[in-house]
Amino acid sequence: MDTYSLLREFADSWMLLALFTFFIGVVIWVMRPGSRSAYQDVADIPFRNEDAPAPATRRASEEDQNNG
Repeated sequence: MDTYSLLREFADSWMLLALFTFFIGVVIWVMRPGSRSAYQDVADIPFRNEDAPAPATRRASEEDQNNG
């Protein structure tokens, strides 16, 4: 069996399965319940006031209070 046929067989079977599994994993990671606030903050970036910095989020404010 030559190299091309071996690589072609691998790509047609196992690599397809591996990439499909990776894709499903990424979709599950994005749709997890804890990610909503992070994605909402990123989605609001275009609508922030351009003249002033965005207000500090609650999480950032809590970290600042805990650190200093």
